[in-house]
Amino acid sequence: MGVKATEQDFQGQHPAVKTPPTTFTGKLKTVGPGFVTAATGVGTGDLIAALVAGVSFGTTLIWAIIIGAVFKFFFTEGMGRWQLATGRTILEGFHSLGKWATGYFGVYSILWGLSYGAAAMSTSAIMMVTMFPIMPLWAWAIVHGLAGLLLVLTGRYKLFERVMTVMIGVMFITVVGSAIILFPNIGNILSGFVPRTGDGSLLLVLGLLGGVGGTITMASYGYWIRENQWEGRKWLPMMKLDSAVGYIITAIFTVSLLVIGAEFLYGTGIEINGEEGLVTLSNMFSDQFGEVARWMFLIGAWCAAFSSLLGVWNGVPYLFADFVRMVRKKKDHVVTDKDPFYRAYLLWLTFPPMILLFTGKPVFLVILYGALGALFMPFLALALMWLLNSNRVDKPLRNGWIANTVLAGCVLVFGYLGITELINMMK
Repeated sequence: MGVKATEQDFQGQHPAVKTPPTTFTGKLKTVGPGFVTAATGVGTGDLIAALVAGVSFGTTLIWAIIIGAVFKFFFTEGMGRWQLATGRTILEGFHSLGKWATGYFGVYSILWGLSYGAAAMSTSAIMMVTMFPIMPLWAWAIVHGLAGLLLVLTGRYKLFERVMTVMIGVMFITVVGSAIILFPNIGNILSGFVPRTGDGSLLLVLGLLGGVGGTITMASYGYWIRENQWEGRKWLPMMKLDSAVGYIITAIFTVSLLVIGAEFLYGTGIEINGEEGLVTLSNMFSDQFGEVARWMFLIGAWCAAFSSLLGVWNGVPYLFADFVRMVRKKKDHVVTDKDPFYRAYLLWLTFPPMILLFTGKPVFLVILYGALGALFMPFLALALMWLLNSNRVDKPLRNGWIANTVLAGCVLVFGYLGITELINMMK
């Protein structure tokens, strides 16, 4: 079932082996990839989903956000544990399941990059053109794509991590601050932790569960911990804390968005439709709380959009370069940001999607991308259950019953969402 790499083999990939911190304070100071994962996973789609839930159902669905963050933590922790326990990337794990898994991921990553690139540039541009209407939307979109490209090409990982940490700090302060100035009812918030759907549909609840904290971008986590030279099982406690901090921040941020929708718009009949709805909401903030509040919200929304773009521009090319490595059977090659296929995918994320900014997405591309995307999360959950319960991983580091229960729940939730999405596409 595959040959396990030893911890010593994996550590040999870097000339210097770092030692994990032993104190809680030291561990908190070392947190980094978790912040990057959180900032990448929370985009404007999460902003809109949480706001819509708050506008439509008040604080009733806070519990769904919390469970969604727990789901994504177990995904990320599982991928991190796989890498630290075996010395192998998650793509190598997929490859060990069969060529079909590698092929599926390769096709999906190519289509996903084309579609996501256009969406990420556009959503970042919507916020910027609202704050600084000096250029048309398409021009701001191109500026954001090129800015992401230049930062990744010219900067080192630590610079990228610092930028992402600052942006999630700004997101946290502005969005949580926006929620606080609304003076939310604490009793309503606490009642939202009790699982119930209220008037909400099951599909909305499941969508909220699945929408917290990213999809394919989570698979970049292993490459980010490797950039920090977290190698070997001795880093497992640090990795668990790091990913937990990232999703705690994600949960607080997303709950704050739901609270904004609930306290500000619940019962008003006003709808939030797409990214333009965020602009409408910012103008309403200005009417009630002044221009400073409007700018706070817009800056937070822009940070959410652009940090997602930066995270994808930095992280997903690792996955594609690793996919090419699997296809070319270069087992001893370690993928870095200097890899030609890393840079090729970075260019793929940036330039071809610019064409879609003007022409729109071809119908076939939308259908194929949607179909493959609907299958990715249940595929990831099943893959982690398979890998982390097999003899590829030493017995003490395999899944416990809690991890298996959560991942099985993920298979059911994301499987149902995926099937529903496929059915809707065929109508």
